[in-house]
Amino acid sequence: MDDIIADEWTQEQFLREKARLEALGVQVVLVDTVLSPIDKVPSITYNPHEMKRYPEGTVFVFYCDTGKSTKERLGEFRKKFSAYRCISLYGGRGYWRKNLQVTP
Repeated sequence: MDDIIADEWTQEQFLREKARLEALGVQVVLVDTVLSPIDKVPSITYNPHEMKRYPEGTVFVFYCDTGKSTKERLGEFRKKFSAYRCISLYGGRGYWRKNLQVTP
């Protein structure tokens, strides 16, 4: 898990790392901070109380509309969720391509 030190993941990185880490038993969760779900991808709404129910070591990937706000708030997220890994989704939901697929 120490190799997960990036501040941001692109959509492609998110999809690759989610598959890789979940194969190792680590949950990777996309977190909606703007109450605007991304089509065709499971996510949760930002709720600190509920998020702390996830196992320690879970990777939270936060997104907003552009990715700027979540990147600026990474310090806040990391402080609040110190037992978890916190990453911002580069470009937010605006950069998300619903038909992008990655091959193993």
